[in-house]
Amino acid sequence: MARQKGIFPIQGTIGNVTFFKSKHGYLAREKGGIDASRIATAPEFQRTRENNFEFGRAGKAGKLFRDAFRTLLQKVSDSTVVARLTTEMLKVIKLDNTSTRGQRNVLDGELEMLQGFEANLSSKLSTSFFAPFTATINRVTGVMVTDIPAFVPTVMVAAPSGATHFKISVGGAEIDFENNTFVWDEKATSNLPINNAQTASISLSVNATPASTHPLFLALVIEFLQEVNGINYQLKNGSFNAMALIKIEGV
Repeated sequence: MARQKGIFPIQGTIGNVTFFKSKHGYLAREKGGIDASRIATAPEFQRTRENNFEFGRAGKAGKLFRDAFRTLLQKVSDSTVVARLTTEMLKVIKLDNTSTRGQRNVLDGELEMLQGFEANLSSKLSTSFFAPFTATINRVTGVMVTDIPAFVPTVMVAAPSGATHFKISVGGAEIDFENNTFVWDEKATSNLPINNAQTASISLSVNATPASTHPLFLALVIEFLQEVNGINYQLKNGSFNAMALIKIEGV
């Protein structure tokens, strides 16, 4: 590795030499790495190809999931959700005990292990909302229901400073990972005040295709708002909002 000298340091690649900036200054090194065609065909890279196939399959599954839950994730997710979801999908794939290496997939894996996945690590549902709830999925009817008994917001909601109201939403997705399609439904409460008065019981239901043969996912979201002159605004652009997968039924 060589150190660059001169008035105008270079960054980039010229021929077989790569120029770059590091903590040690501007350096240059010979372009290296294994030729892509060799990785794609050589027998000694068979394991690498298998790992790449499965990693790509995990990334594709994660993207489809994010597309299905996009309207909620736009309000909730943090900057790490893409990488974290890909990692979790890869774990699902590796639990496929029927397919050969390189052919393992999410459908033959254990999608239920995604239950509890948090979309925002800086504001988790498990540390923001403490009211008990039940989540049920009826595959025959396609109805997914979340029931929350009456609760006192100041006791059961860990509201951030400045929040005056909150809203509960549920989102349900039926995801066809083979054909890259999904069915989506979403329901929400009205904006509820954060006070000492007990709420009414809450029941939110969303719908998928009756008798679906695809995996079904149900997520719960809490959003925090601040009322100013009668108008509710997302608190700090939604950075305190939380979402988690609360029920999953695989195929």
